[in-house]
Amino acid sequence: MLTLASKLKRDDGGKTGRASGASDSTHRVSIRDRLLTKEVAELEANLPSTCKASFPDEDKLHHFQLAVSPDEGYYQSGRFQFEIDVPEAYNMVPPKVRCLTRIWHPNITENGEICLSLLREHSIDGTGWAPTRTLKDVVWGLNSLFTDLLNFDDPLNIDAAEHHLRDKEDFRNKVQDYIKHYAR
Repeated sequence: MLTLASKLKRDDGGKTGRASGASDSTHRVSIRDRLLTKEVAELEANLPSTCKASFPDEDKLHHFQLAVSPDEGYYQSGRFQFEIDVPEAYNMVPPKVRCLTRIWHPNITENGEICLSLLREHSIDGTGWAPTRTLKDVVWGLNSLFTDLLNFDDPLNIDAAEHHLRDKEDFRNKVQDYIKHYAR
């Protein structure tokens, strides 16, 4: 993380020393990257105890992974990996998030699509993405999908929601089976 922050400071400090007419494009840092420098520092200081963020390339804060290890509920004892890509138009558009771990969940499909209102660019109810939201909101929202935001009434994975409605104990067993095979 410090790598990009120091790069930003170096680039800002070098602006006055450049000859006029020198190309600005090689030294420009995007608004997204400036925001991410601050947001990642805040995120790391405020991660839920059940989450761990990892940055494969510390110079690319716009691409990272999040591991969520719920400590209660149906998904307790599992470790679920999410891939988060922050587009260049951030913070006007939400990050793109995909679950990399196969899971039996009403709000996450088996191929990784996620139903979380704050990840929607446009939302009728006003709970979708807004420029005032941050990566911290995204991480806390993903973490909450395993507890208080677990929603069986408005599912993305209809089969999982109907399974829960039919037989909660069998649903729990299937979730544990998925954890055993995919989320360790």
